[in-house]
Amino acid sequence: MRQEKVFAIRFSGLYPLYVKKVESKRRSKDELDQVIRWLTGYDADGLQRQLASDHDLETFFAQAPAFNPAAASIKGVVCGIRVEEIEHPLMRKIRTLDKLVDELAKGKAMEKILRR
Repeated sequence: MRQEKVFAIRFSGLYPLYVKKVESKRRSKDELDQVIRWLTGYDADGLQRQLASDHDLETFFAQAPAFNPAAASIKGVVCGIRVEEIEHPLMRKIRTLDKLVDELAKGKAMEKILRR
């Protein structure tokens, strides 16, 4: 999929897919929200406002209050691509979120997901 198409995906449309993925692996929506808030700096109300909007991923990440600097330490493969090798900053943020959702769904401990 071309980058422009990925950037145009509505966050509110992607979020239910993330919820379905983590809940199918016995993780909770609250844990998912915690991971998203840790990465982006949104508080609970800010995240809910994003979900209620029609913002695309580009806007979602552009409006993120404080992208977590610890995200730079996130490594691994998502969709066959190494996250740490992605050059485009927005695509790297999107794939970083995907990686964290994957880690949550795979049962990784929250302390490790949140790089504590």
